[in-house]
Amino acid sequence: MSALEALAVVLAGLAAGTVNTIVGSGSLITFPTLLAVGYSPVVANVTNTLGLVTGSVSGTVGYRRELEGQGRRARLLGVYAVAGGLTGGLLLLALPGKVFEAVVPVLILVACALVALQPRLARRAARGRAGRVGRSREHGLVLPLGVFATGIYGGYFGAAQGVILIALLGISLQDTLQRLNALKNLLAALVNGVAAVLFVFAADIAWGGAALLAVGAVVGGQVGAKVGRRIPPLALRAVIIVVGTAVALRLLLT
Repeated sequence: MSALEALAVVLAGLAAGTVNTIVGSGSLITFPTLLAVGYSPVVANVTNTLGLVTGSVSGTVGYRRELEGQGRRARLLGVYAVAGGLTGGLLLLALPGKVFEAVVPVLILVACALVALQPRLARRAARGRAGRVGRSREHGLVLPLGVFATGIYGGYFGAAQGVILIALLGISLQDTLQRLNALKNLLAALVNGVAAVLFVFAADIAWGGAALLAVGAVVGGQVGAKVGRRIPPLALRAVIIVVGTAVALRLLLT
């Protein structure tokens, strides 16, 4: 990896750490970057998961005040997130690499669609919170099972899992968006963390690439928690969608 490529990976990690803290689709920046510097899709995926764990943790720490009073729900949903992340990671390791290479363009396009629909999902979540007036669905099975399913997706690939999580939380729980975003960051960190631990022991990781991503992601997590909300949402989504779609089409055509 050249010095210029290394810088590109660090900057991608910084951008992803910021985006993941705010929206949750940073892998649509880092995964294509790792592909561009020469890693295979599977190696890029596991390296990406490991490298971005630090950003998820950093974003969670940045939102620690909003997590206060959410201990009970965090513990409950955290169990399902960990189980889902482990399941998704095991699926990635168990299935042939050709399966991942075949399905990843579709997953990227799905992630791009979720990013594009994020404002609509946020409005729906807001209407759901307003319509419940004191009622919450956090004690049912729909939300935990949704978190588990999202964890499987996150452990297997993970791009835009934060978008799915914030939609699930917003529809199911009555709380402020900032507190739900803090919970989203924690759950994503658990999913990525358990998958990363699994990959450390059982997958082929590009350690240099993971370290460079981690450096950028730590800084990006703090940027996202403090000043990232000032980034125009429309511009942010547009860049992510354009980059993600271009990468998906390139993979489909090669």
